[in-house]
Amino acid sequence: MLYYLFTYLDQVHDFPGAGVFQYISFRAAMALFASLLISMLFGRRIISMLQLKQVGEIIRDLGLEGQMKKQGTPTMGGLIILLCILLPTFLFAKLHNIYVIILIISTIWLGVIGFLDDYIKVFKKDKKGLHGTFKVIGQVSLGLLVALVLYFHDDVKVRDYSKSFTYQIVDGNVKENPDATLQVESTTEDIKSLKTTIPFVKSHEFDYGSIMRIFGAGAEKYAWILFAAIVIFIVTAVSNGANMTDGLDGLAAGTTAIIGFTLAVFAYVSGNKFFADYLNIMYIPDSGEMVIYMSAFVGACVGFLWYNSFPAQVFMGDTGSLALGGIVAVFAIAIRKELLLPILCGIYLMENLSVVLQVSYFKYTKKRFGEGRRIFKMAPLHHHFQKLGLHESKIVSRFWIVGVALAVLTIVTLKLR
Repeated sequence: MLYYLFTYLDQVHDFPGAGVFQYISFRAAMALFASLLISMLFGRRIISMLQLKQVGEIIRDLGLEGQMKKQGTPTMGGLIILLCILLPTFLFAKLHNIYVIILIISTIWLGVIGFLDDYIKVFKKDKKGLHGTFKVIGQVSLGLLVALVLYFHDDVKVRDYSKSFTYQIVDGNVKENPDATLQVESTTEDIKSLKTTIPFVKSHEFDYGSIMRIFGAGAEKYAWILFAAIVIFIVTAVSNGANMTDGLDGLAAGTTAIIGFTLAVFAYVSGNKFFADYLNIMYIPDSGEMVIYMSAFVGACVGFLWYNSFPAQVFMGDTGSLALGGIVAVFAIAIRKELLLPILCGIYLMENLSVVLQVSYFKYTKKRFGEGRRIFKMAPLHHHFQKLGLHESKIVSRFWIVGVALAVLTIVTLKLR
């Protein structure tokens, strides 16, 4: 809203300094600062409200050191995260931007699903929370909505550089010459496309529509079905991965802040024509506006860490973790970097895989040998290290270090191909 106000003051009244709101970098910095400020101003009050309502975490005794001391710690702290994301976004972003709109919808959508899950656990005293079927339906529905918007909306386009020729000037006339090396002329246009980025590949763009060619001529027009299935899978997998990661004080918030910062870098270079040309990556018009949203997102995660670092004063609950993972997924898909998620979200992936492997191996060995066996001492993976005797603060710190390393590797893919 402030963007529109200061744009009006700049254009109509030539208000001194109002033009600075036209710069994405300034508004991103302000969104980050505002997010941190909101968490400081309202975080403690929200925690006190949760304590007053007796919204405490119900802990199952898993035999982990110090675990039962967390019994009764306020949960549903994801409300702090959602507030710190949405308010700065409304203040500093262009709210008519389709990418910002879909991110706001995703935030509220998954926040509501997570809130219902926490509400049932806390107030209905049902440890299972919202039935898994309803969670999956909510995630699948959001994935389908995101896919349809990104495919059909007129404002979602990428820059096509396919029309280019080399020319030279002869006697004052421009003549096309394939052998000329002095000057290059390119014509561009913004087109609808299902192209995405493949890491570590020289020609690093891939069109989902090309897969449909195996079904014959004209099958490309149904590529949106394939795209929708992929988006649904990614949104569901990443949101559940973040949910699995939320098991130690500060683990999910810190890891997600690292991921968010990296995605903000990708959004900035993808939405800036100069940097996109220099790095030879896909230029996505208007996507730079997402940097403001992601700045608020990172600020929300860091601000939440103020209260969630060991020993935690509040847990984010599914209200926060499902939303954080889903936002990461939607954001990566919007900037055509979803195939980088296995690297960037390696922590999420390890946590998810540890559970899948543990359950699958247990069932297999029980059927084969009559008794279930385990790969890990406990899943998700962070609990395995707790069983090995590591303090949770050390585990969280090391996971953060791994997250930073994966983030650096992800950024390096811009040029390493």
